[in-house]
Amino acid sequence: MNNIKNNHSSKKITFFQDRKLPEAATLAGYAYLIHTYRLAIPLPLKLSAISDHHKFYEKYNWKILTPRYAPLPTLEGHLVFALKYEGVDLAVLKKLFSIISPEEIEAIVRRHPTSSYSRRLWFLYEWLMEKSLNLSNVTTGNYTDALDTELQYGILGEKSPRHRVNNNLPGTKEFCPLVFKTKILESYRQKNLDEEAKITIGKISASILARTASFLLLKDSKSSYAIEGEEKLHTRIQRWGRAIGEAGKQPLNLDELLRLQKIVIGDDRFLKLGLRDEGGFVGEHEQLTRLPLPEHISARHEDLISLMDGLFSFNLRACQDFDPVIAATCIAFGFIYIHPFADGNGRLHRYLIHHILAEMKFSPPGLIFPISAAILERIDDYRTVLESYSQRLLPLIDWEPTVSMNVHVSNDTADFYRYFDATPQAEFLYACVEKTIQVDLPEEIDFLQRYDAFKQRVTAFLELPSSKLDLLFNFLKQNEGTLSKRALQKEFSALQPEEIDHLEQIYKEIFFK
Repeated sequence: MNNIKNNHSSKKITFFQDRKLPEAATLAGYAYLIHTYRLAIPLPLKLSAISDHHKFYEKYNWKILTPRYAPLPTLEGHLVFALKYEGVDLAVLKKLFSIISPEEIEAIVRRHPTSSYSRRLWFLYEWLMEKSLNLSNVTTGNYTDALDTELQYGILGEKSPRHRVNNNLPGTKEFCPLVFKTKILESYRQKNLDEEAKITIGKISASILARTASFLLLKDSKSSYAIEGEEKLHTRIQRWGRAIGEAGKQPLNLDELLRLQKIVIGDDRFLKLGLRDEGGFVGEHEQLTRLPLPEHISARHEDLISLMDGLFSFNLRACQDFDPVIAATCIAFGFIYIHPFADGNGRLHRYLIHHILAEMKFSPPGLIFPISAAILERIDDYRTVLESYSQRLLPLIDWEPTVSMNVHVSNDTADFYRYFDATPQAEFLYACVEKTIQVDLPEEIDFLQRYDAFKQRVTAFLELPSSKLDLLFNFLKQNEGTLSKRALQKEFSALQPEEIDHLEQIYKEIFFK
């Protein structure tokens, strides 16, 4: 049955679930389908509605369109509207396809067998449901993309002759987050940040580059532990730094992640490593009862193998011709939402960013951008972007506390972790990448060049052992170019007044210009 039953979803409304519309308007596309079919899914970040006024605008995460865009009040009308103006939302489509009968999609295709929208719906139905419709293969006509790349980022893909559709989805049925094209993301992409980084390091010596790489690696490792609120031993930080330095060199699979988890955790006597065999959540426990207070609930442990296989397959597909930062976003944030391990997920999540950027040759060889340091500086934004999906996800998960005060999830939630809109996360990650390339990298290079100049001039003036020279620099840096009374009374008491003046002058000439 293609006609959608008449209900109040076709009337003007001012609220839809918990979202206020900018004005009284009629639901369209995905919002209409979610309401009409009572689809229990996280609401898409942006929804559409039709106004009586002849003005197109966006406000409160609503697209308000004019009456001329109003779809026909049918399943087909709203599905075509969604594909045309809202892109592909796999979570909505999967839930919808599991409720409606296959004959309803077959009827749409038979009515418009050459329509690109009909063929895309047909392809997406069979791709998501792994079920063939009772339709004959298409034999003529041009191929159309499953994903409209004017709206969302896709790959080159491969052709599906049955539908004459090019499957340019970046993932597989098991895992396929999507990212919308936005002005912010397109602006970042046009900056060619990877080329900018290569130009920057191309101007420096091999020695400076090696020291820069070493410092940035240590900076990222320290920051990654700090994000988790942990102050680890220097040896642990160095060991994790070495692991980050190898990012992108080994194939991404479960064995590799297990190896890395072992490095992160270190002492595994009190923690079972590997995929969880029970539920998981991020949050606290109520102080008196110890009941879980989840801020995020992880994927069910029964779904982990499928989800992780899908994540690894996404990596293989995306490495062909996808934007590296967007690929890193989908994989790293998908991983943290799945939360496959009992511990170490946060650091492995950030490691995955390094892995993808290195594997896809966005990062220059031998250089790791200190993404964790940039994240640490924007920790509130980081938490906000993580929670932007978790908060929409949490109300849809049926859970109860276990005896061990963990969580047990009783409903099917796997698709919530397979399909989500990673656009806010991509914009955040691109901002962090830009900061590391345009600020952190040149600042560290500049510092090392100035430091070398400082050492050369001091050594030419005064013979000092390396340890003493480093101490001199640190004293001058701490006291804004002037040696403190403490330094002059103890470590550098042998200096003459004219020597003190000259050393301070060297520092100021090099570091204050």
